Amino acid sequence: MATCATGCAPAVRLCQRLNRLKTLDDDMMATSLKRCLSTLDLTLLGVGGMVGSGLYVLTGTVAKDMVGPAVVISFLFAGIASLLAAFCYAEFGARIPKVGSAYMFTYVSVGEIWAFLIGWNVILENMIGGAAVARAWSGYLDSIFNHSIQNFTQTHIMQWDVPFLAHYPDLLAAGILVVASFFISFGVQVSSYLNHIFSVISMAVIAFILVFGFMLADPINWSQKEGGFAPFGLSGILSGSATCFYAFVGFDVIASSSEEAKNPQKAIPIATAISLAIATTAYILVSMVLTLMVPWHSLDPNSALADAFFRRGYSWAGIIVAVGSICAMNTVLLCNLFSLPRIVYAMSEDGLFFSFFARVNPITKVPVNAILVFGTLMATMALIFDLEALVQFLSIGTLLAYTFVAASVIVLRFQPEKTSAKGTSSTSLNPAAAPSPVALETQTITDGAGEMKEYESFSDKLQLVERSESQERRGVGQLRARWELYLGRVVGDFEPGEVVAFSVLAMMVSAVSLCAVVEFGRSQLQLPLWSFVTLLGIFSVAFLGSLLLIWAHEPQRNQKTFQVPLVPLVPGLSILMNVFLMLKLSALTWVRFAIWIAIGLCVYFGYGIWHSKEGMRELQPKDMAARYVVLPSGSLVETVQSVQPDGQVDPSAHHANNSTTPTTTAAEQPGRT
Repeated sequence: MATCATGCAPAVRLCQRLNRLKTLDDDMMATSLKRCLSTLDLTLLGVGGMVGSGLYVLTGTVAKDMVGPAVVISFLFAGIASLLAAFCYAEFGARIPKVGSAYMFTYVSVGEIWAFLIGWNVILENMIGGAAVARAWSGYLDSIFNHSIQNFTQTHIMQWDVPFLAHYPDLLAAGILVVASFFISFGVQVSSYLNHIFSVISMAVIAFILVFGFMLADPINWSQKEGGFAPFGLSGILSGSATCFYAFVGFDVIASSSEEAKNPQKAIPIATAISLAIATTAYILVSMVLTLMVPWHSLDPNSALADAFFRRGYSWAGIIVAVGSICAMNTVLLCNLFSLPRIVYAMSEDGLFFSFFARVNPITKVPVNAILVFGTLMATMALIFDLEALVQFLSIGTLLAYTFVAASVIVLRFQPEKTSAKGTSSTSLNPAAAPSPVALETQTITDGAGEMKEYESFSDKLQLVERSESQERRGVGQLRARWELYLGRVVGDFEPGEVVAFSVLAMMVSAVSLCAVVEFGRSQLQLPLWSFVTLLGIFSVAFLGSLLLIWAHEPQRNQKTFQVPLVPLVPGLSILMNVFLMLKLSALTWVRFAIWIAIGLCVYFGYGIWHSKEGMRELQPKDMAARYVVLPSGSLVETVQSVQPDGQVDPSAHHANNSTTPTTTAAEQPGRT
């Protein structure tokens, strides 16, 4: 048994290192960045991040190739799923106003390795998003000049026919990313002003599209003559919803900007709600106008809206739409180049990524190194990759980040606050004031008539203690008193929060299994009906049982910042929808995702795990405490030992106590009193 324990010790230590949590600073508002963004700034950042190439390009691509006119439903379904995720981002952004978005949220509540993988995928998500928008920007500008830019490039520069790559190098897309990176490096206020200008122009053009587009609408384009409203069926609608997530990934730029917000506790939730509502409404109405103006099967995927007006004979309107779309795509470029360097900065600041990217310019207060390097990488991707391949790969990283953020909300909601040796909350985000000792000297209780009375006798105080204990609410993460009779013997002996953590893991496994049975059970797996129904029932019961077990525990209450309602139901539904949409993506997307994860693991185990600041914090000298022991002779002996966190034992303490000569104090010296 001892040999087994010794052999397993390295594996246990490795697991502890992989799952260590980030320690938050006492002053959550302290930052090396500049806090200057208002609620309006954050709202326009969110709108600019969501209403761009998704509106002007993705609507046509999804409508023509995947859904048809039912793209309206796909955007609605994607918007609802994004709303559930947005709730989770809003809570974390207000509660932890630090740069890093999903990476930071996962690091605080789940563990280091998972946070790194989420951050690694968010980096790729923003790189792909910026590259895809740049190519869409280039395509729209090219459409204004009748594709003369594309023809010139293919004829006089080069073209190739390589799978998964574009047919020609898009020099215009790469150039706009380099220019945008240059402007972003001037500081957050310059980025905000540019975003304001482009957002106002974009929203004015959207209003023009809706008014003039509904005037040109023809209901026959939704009729059976043109293929019907949903020619690809329910499966096409759901597949389109997975791709439509690309349209809503921009709202996380609000959470990424929380460290630069003036009042993140209020601004983050308000900006998230308003921007998501505006974006969802715009997508639904514009996709409705587009498929009513022209038949869905004749749309131009590269410039659907502008081409629709050209084909209806309003070339001047098409030019207005093209110019407005370019402005909208500029806002998305700014948002991607705004949030990507800050996530890289957060990971580098924590030691998980190269420290070169953690340097902040003392004048502009932005991570210039991260902006320039990753702006160049983004430009390279836009130069050689195709738009469709980029969009397909983008969704999986977004959905994975949404899933882990939702799980982190549940874990943190039922996790008790850690306290330091001094008795104060070291990681509390909203510490409550401790009760005053003076206030405890006089106790009052309520009699049957509801009148407050004061009691001083011993029996009355004993009655007060018994009554207060019976009515006392249990601690955070502990089983509720009403469920003690039913579940106390099974889960009552676990530490607070442990059962919830295991339940979240079980809920995620059951969600994956349930969605896999629904998606592949009757098609690829060809399960018999009885087996399909049985597995469906088993995994559904497991998912609901995990939710109920989490709900049976005491959550944190009375927080001063925004909290997701109906926890764990809302995050649980978000996890279920995100997993289902992930399984709707193609197998090739999963292969690319696995390769990117493998590269990330090499980076983490080659650099991050050895330079993690949380790991260095563990290696720092422990606090020392003095203990006084009265020997049988009556003398007073002082011993010194290190203070360990609860549940940990200093291996050197026993040796020190046995080998160190006690220090004689003044109390045992002769001739002294």
